[in-house]
Amino acid sequence: MTEHIPTGNGPDQPQQAADTTPENPWPLSRLSDNLKHYIERVSPTWIEGQLIEHRLSRGHAWMTMRDLETEMSLPVVAWSRTARNFDAAITEGARVVALVKPNFYTKTGRLTMVVNEMRPVGIGELLARVERLRRTLAEEGLFAPELKMPLPVLPQKIGLITGRNSDAMHDVQRNVWLRWPSAQFEVIHAAMQGPQVGTEVTAALRTLDQDPTVDVIVVARGGGALEEVVLPFSEEILIRTVSGMTTPVVSAIGHEQDRPVLDDVADFRASTPTDAAKTIVPDAAVELAGIADVRVRMAQAVQRLVDVQDQHIAQLRSRPVMAQPTTMITTRVEEIQQILARTRATFAHQLDRGTDQVGQLKARVRALSPQKTLDRGYAVVQHDNTVLRDATAVTVGDELDILVSAGRLSATTTSVTETTQEQYRD
Repeated sequence: MTEHIPTGNGPDQPQQAADTTPENPWPLSRLSDNLKHYIERVSPTWIEGQLIEHRLSRGHAWMTMRDLETEMSLPVVAWSRTARNFDAAITEGARVVALVKPNFYTKTGRLTMVVNEMRPVGIGELLARVERLRRTLAEEGLFAPELKMPLPVLPQKIGLITGRNSDAMHDVQRNVWLRWPSAQFEVIHAAMQGPQVGTEVTAALRTLDQDPTVDVIVVARGGGALEEVVLPFSEEILIRTVSGMTTPVVSAIGHEQDRPVLDDVADFRASTPTDAAKTIVPDAAVELAGIADVRVRMAQAVQRLVDVQDQHIAQLRSRPVMAQPTTMITTRVEEIQQILARTRATFAHQLDRGTDQVGQLKARVRALSPQKTLDRGYAVVQHDNTVLRDATAVTVGDELDILVSAGRLSATTTSVTETTQEQYRD
């Protein structure tokens, strides 16, 4: 008996793709039909990009569109009935918008993006987009003067973003080295035209901004057509990257008539790469001349100061006290001698007066001395170690001590006579 193997075409065929199994699969045609049905439900979509490939075959246009900001491309085809109506400007390198719709060919399983309509993007429309972006970013404050960073006076290393072996690179380096021969560069080559400008220049900016030795970054490109200069350097991703940089950025795109938005957001706008070189470094010759001039003026100022001080010293030396410095000492010696003489005379006079006064006081004291009284014949009578002033203070028989001018006597009271002081005065 032969084993029956399901083919997936029977009535028990799964309704959903998730329900298929190795034992009960879908036929390839059903998957292709389902894909075609699903893809054909996608609405036609307008897309924008740059044509990097454009070739005609039997009236059909086989093309490849590249995204304007990222490395991404998409093959598209315009059948002859559509391609014959293309504008003459739709050529390789053109910036276009296309109305595309996916088409799935079931017999070969090929997915094709079919172009139903394609238009070149005119320069006027592109510039209008740039101006709308400029106004939007200005309203956000990205161009505010207070956000501009000052350029370093003398950068340690200069970051340079430019095309490989470009005239702009040579102009910047040559003019920088002419002004400051020891200047150093960190050069990153990037696309300066085409759809890769925004991506490559943005990546270069981020790389240099992360390098701590880079003090200033220059984005340099020579002049060129409007669409080659203004449009690539007005891409939003590039502008927002520059606004968030921590390193000053100099825009040296070299297009005077129409300014790219990069000029507005950069910290400094140079009209040309040569102008950028003259801005980011000082002129060594000018600086040396300035230093020499300052040295001359400093020497003159020092000389003037020395001359003024010399005159002042000469005036001081011409004064009498400096011409004969001993005069002041001699004068002071004479004054001191006079003061000493007056002091001595005054002291002698005061000493003499004091001596006289002491003599007078001594004479008076001696005149009042009890000894003088005794010397005149008076005596001091004491009784019981007490001077006797009243005769009635003793009685007959009391012992008396009598002090005379020269010596003492002892006596015994034999009689007492009372007499008043008035009698003595009489």
